[in-house]
Amino acid sequence: MTDNIIITIGRQFGSGGHEIGNRLSKRLDIPLYDHNLIKMAAKELNITLEMAERVDESILERYMSSAILGSGDYVMFMNGHEVEEPLSDKVFEIQTKLIQKLAERSSCIIVGRCADYILGDYSNCINAFIYAYKDDRIRRVMKLYNMNEKQAWEKIRRVDKTRKAYYEEHTERDWGSIEAHQMLFNASLLGLDGVVDALEGIYRKWSGQ
Repeated sequence: MTDNIIITIGRQFGSGGHEIGNRLSKRLDIPLYDHNLIKMAAKELNITLEMAERVDESILERYMSSAILGSGDYVMFMNGHEVEEPLSDKVFEIQTKLIQKLAERSSCIIVGRCADYILGDYSNCINAFIYAYKDDRIRRVMKLYNMNEKQAWEKIRRVDKTRKAYYEEHTERDWGSIEAHQMLFNASLLGLDGVVDALEGIYRKWSGQ
C-alpha cells in the first residue's frame, strides 16, 4: 500500500474536467495521466495508438456482431471458432495495471479510466466527479470543437452515453452518483479555478502541507 495521494477525476463531457486536472497538476507539481495512458497501453499491447483509442472508455466492441469478422481491430477469431479476448478488455486490463503502478510510483492525478474503482483499496485517494449545466457544456464544446449548438449537444450526449456505459460495465456503480464518488463538483457554480482551489486544499490537507 502506498502513502502517495492520488486524485481521480470523473467528468461529464464539456464540464471542464480535463482542464481542471491540467491546472491542478501544475499547481501541485504532480503528473497528470489521461490520454497518455492510452499510449502506454498501446505500447504494452504492441498495437497502434489508433486501435487503442477506438476502444478507450468504450464498451462498443463487447457488443459488436460477428459480422465484422476480418476487420482486425475488434473481434478476432482463431480456427474459425474460438474467440480471443476483446481488444477493449485487453486495453482495460493493461490500463488497470498501469494505474496501479503509477499510484505506487508517486502522487498523481488520473482522469477517467475507472481509476476511482481500480484504486478502491487505496486509502489515499481523492475521488471527484465534475459536472456542469447543459448550457455551459454546450458553449464549451462549441468553442473547443468549432461546432454549432446542435452538433455540440449531440456530441455531449454521445460521449456521456459512452462514458457512462463503460464505467458502469466495469464497476457496477452509477456513473456520476454520490454513491460512486466521494465528492461531486458543479463547475458552473464554482468555476474551473474554484474546483481546482477545493481539490488543492483537500490534497494539501491530506499531505500535511
